[in-house]
Amino acid sequence: MTKICLFAGTTEGRRLTDFLSRQDVYLTVCVATDYGESLLEESKRIRISHKRLSSDEIFRLLEDEHFDLVIDATHPYAVKITENIADGCNKSGTEYMRLLRGDSDPVKDAVTVPDISSAVDFLNTTSGNILLTTGSKELQKFTGISGFPERVYARVLPMQSSLEACTTAGLKPSHIIAMQGPFSQEMNTALLQAVRAEWLVTKDSGEPGGFEAKVTAAKKTDCGLVVIGRPLQKKGFSETEIIPLLCEKFGFTRKVQVKIAGIGPGNRTMMTQAVQQAIYEADCLIGAKRMLEAPSLRDQVCHEAISSEIIAEYIHSHPEYRSFTVLMSGDSGFFSGTKQLLPLLADCDVEVLPGISSLSYLCAKLQIPSENVHPVSLHGRNTDIISMVRSHDRVFVLTGGENTVRAICQKLKDAGLDRLMLYVGERLSYPDERITQGNLQDLIEKEFAPLSVILIENSAPDRLAVQGLPDIYFTRSSSEKGLIPMTKSEIRSICLSKLMLTEDALCWDIGSGTGSVSVEMALCAKKGAVYAIEKDPEALRLSKLNAHALMASNICFVEGSAPEALEGLPTPTHVFIGGASGKMREIFRLLFDKGTDIRVVAAVVSLESIAELTEIIKEMPFSETEVITVQISRGKAARNHTLMLGGNPVTVFTMQIQGKKR
Repeated sequence: MTKICLFAGTTEGRRLTDFLSRQDVYLTVCVATDYGESLLEESKRIRISHKRLSSDEIFRLLEDEHFDLVIDATHPYAVKITENIADGCNKSGTEYMRLLRGDSDPVKDAVTVPDISSAVDFLNTTSGNILLTTGSKELQKFTGISGFPERVYARVLPMQSSLEACTTAGLKPSHIIAMQGPFSQEMNTALLQAVRAEWLVTKDSGEPGGFEAKVTAAKKTDCGLVVIGRPLQKKGFSETEIIPLLCEKFGFTRKVQVKIAGIGPGNRTMMTQAVQQAIYEADCLIGAKRMLEAPSLRDQVCHEAISSEIIAEYIHSHPEYRSFTVLMSGDSGFFSGTKQLLPLLADCDVEVLPGISSLSYLCAKLQIPSENVHPVSLHGRNTDIISMVRSHDRVFVLTGGENTVRAICQKLKDAGLDRLMLYVGERLSYPDERITQGNLQDLIEKEFAPLSVILIENSAPDRLAVQGLPDIYFTRSSSEKGLIPMTKSEIRSICLSKLMLTEDALCWDIGSGTGSVSVEMALCAKKGAVYAIEKDPEALRLSKLNAHALMASNICFVEGSAPEALEGLPTPTHVFIGGASGKMREIFRLLFDKGTDIRVVAAVVSLESIAELTEIIKEMPFSETEVITVQISRGKAARNHTLMLGGNPVTVFTMQIQGKKR
């Protein structure tokens, strides 16, 4: 079994201990204090020593144990111990690896000094209270500050040895602050204000030591900052580099813990306890800027990212962090990026935590039950909002991008849906939250926040759920050409039944005529789209009129003849052929080239078309075919009797192209 000795006592050391504890390794962890030992868990394969080791003791330990590797993860200011470890490894012939802490960016207006002696010299030129955050080990060196007992407050670890060091240095009990970090910027700010500090003294301890939180607190309180510069470090590896090196060298594995957390509307008070705990315990938080600002409970590593690919790449490329929490707005399962992110984290230990959605929040504020509300997202998505509103009592809409509140209102107005009641929610859960109620006309000229939500109430939704609408619903007459061809109600009903449309179907209606089939396709495929292809401009004009009258807004009209007009269109899932203009074979060749799993229904009357389609189903490799002939007779009054007048027989061909039944 691999044997490793880790000199820890730092945040990075604790994280590395946690990683190694999950590997097949016998680990000895050396820390300098009882307190450092208390932060680690001992096990059968982990031995922890809290004894301060001299140079000779380090050599004897390495000589006796024959470690495969020694990792030095001691504090960057602990120069002497680093020298002793490196010297012991050199004498015993043990491989040595140094874990380096990254340098902080230079701080504007800070007083940077090379050592404690220089810091004391500078502080003797100042006045006002001083907060020391450099620990108790070298506290005695600061006693040279003029007025030390009255001016100086020291923040130290809550340990007996630390308190004794403070007493020996001559600090008053009221000037001793015994606390364990990590310390947030808010806590540092409160402490500086409590002791009325004019100066804050710190080492450049980097992110793991809370350096940035101290810098920010000093700026916020207008407190002077004295930074004791970091000693020149030996060559080594960062946390980002060292774990992959260990995995490569010893065959270790790393399974990262990732929690995807819905943070609710945004206000911290609206987060669940489980989400708040996931945020607090994470080594790294990831999310959009506005999300990272909302839940910050302590100073943590934060990475601003929105794209699922970028989030996953960051997680995989930062092995120094054991756990990540990815923040999602609202509920993690409600129009969230969680669905796209999960497949990219298949090699991680992932837990998804729900949050309060903006839908449930707004409905609760309005005292409206959310169970019958139909949710729609227009934030980076294309959804037929017209058909959704037309067919539901209540529709909840997430806005975003070009789909602003005003733009959505304009679409509804253009579709003739002007008898609606709307509730617009802005900045939900925040102190400046605003919920505006009004009808469409009231709100169409108002300005709202880009990421608003809308609850739309329709008092008279369209409940129609039939196939084969009455023919009188469609306009056929044309002043120029008389009646435009139309697939009649009964035949249309049969054809739609044979098509077996899905709600997200992508349909072609080839030879759409008045658009009766296109309209009914669109009404069935509310989340899909229909392409109506027609060569006659007048027929296409009537198709558009009928689509508008029946509020079928998810139809795209294409003028031209098949198959030429079909080139470049998205591959369909369902195709209806009402007219092929003698190009039936060419149309089917194109469909076979387009892709698989396409269901085709063709309704023909002439013997020539029937013969051609019969030959086609023999020649081409359909996975399923069906042919039926239908003749409809209509009753007509003749004196005291009703006569049944027969129409032309219609033959309906159903074909499945290389796909299973839908």
